[in-house]
Amino acid sequence: MHIPDGYLSPQTCAVGFVVAVPVWAVAVRRVQRVVKNRHVPTLAVLSAVSFLAMMFNVPIPDGTTAHAVGATIIAILLGPWAAVLAASVALAFQALLFGDGGVLSYGFNCVNMAIIAPFAGVAVYRLLAGRSELTSARRPVAAAIGAYVGINLAALAAAIEFGVQPSLFHNSAGAPLYSPYHLSQTIPAMALAHLTVAGAAEAILTAGIVAYLQRANVALLRVNHPNVTVPGEAADRRPRRVRPIAVALGAVAVLVVLTPLGLLAPGGAFGEDAPEDLNLHKYHLNAVPSGLNKYNGFWNHAIFNGYDFSSDSHPTVGYIISAVVGIAVIGAAIFLIGAGVRWVANRRSPRQEPTKQP
Repeated sequence: MHIPDGYLSPQTCAVGFVVAVPVWAVAVRRVQRVVKNRHVPTLAVLSAVSFLAMMFNVPIPDGTTAHAVGATIIAILLGPWAAVLAASVALAFQALLFGDGGVLSYGFNCVNMAIIAPFAGVAVYRLLAGRSELTSARRPVAAAIGAYVGINLAALAAAIEFGVQPSLFHNSAGAPLYSPYHLSQTIPAMALAHLTVAGAAEAILTAGIVAYLQRANVALLRVNHPNVTVPGEAADRRPRRVRPIAVALGAVAVLVVLTPLGLLAPGGAFGEDAPEDLNLHKYHLNAVPSGLNKYNGFWNHAIFNGYDFSSDSHPTVGYIISAVVGIAVIGAAIFLIGAGVRWVANRRSPRQEPTKQP
């Protein structure tokens, strides 16, 4: 679902930023409650989970791949505005450090995966969960369906952004300047990948985390559900031998070790092929579209390009090191953003004058 540079026109990329920037600005203000409640470590862990989930490329028929995003679970736990920031940070470093997704197309990648996915996912979750108790079996099911809907709407948006390019941007002879794929090709390809494998992966990931928290840490579920009842809450306060944060960090470590499974995917994700790898005959082209050829290498400073640093000589090691580096950088970025938001919130809040004794 990551759109590389060159597949969208500069005009289209500009629209993506026009949409995303105001949402980021609102998100920074709206996450102050999360920061004040000291849930920045949780946000950092969830952002790392989102980053790792996007490294697990699942093979799809016809040589394409797909992956989960993890945005809906962040929206369920900490709210959709927190999910916007967490997923946007993960996507930024994927583009800058790993060459996964474009820099010019970063705006629309965030619109799709950091805005549409969490807002749609949490809306469906809230609708289906209703006023059920936090420990109700209804909530993991609602979370699974919400995540499934969210990722598929994000995939549909990406398919439309790809598919309108040939009609909007072409030369005098009618040859596309950027993405050569039409809507009749992009929508079925993205639908096949996400209605089947990627949607199921997203649903299982989201429902599994909600179900685990219902048993291990209901207090975290309550952060974004302050008015929802919890039966037997007093029993939930009994001391536990294993802290939830330890389980979370352990799960992240396991995901890091398992990330090389993403290398099993037999092809590049739809639309992410290098221009020289395009099947020109299939798309009735005589040459690579000029705009695609020009902008595809816009950002060539990725340190771990393709989640590797050894020219594919040790791909498994490269993938694991990339996962560790990504977690460290994204976690640090989330902490810095949290500190900045807290600093701004403290400066804006009126200072209380000390009361004078009579």
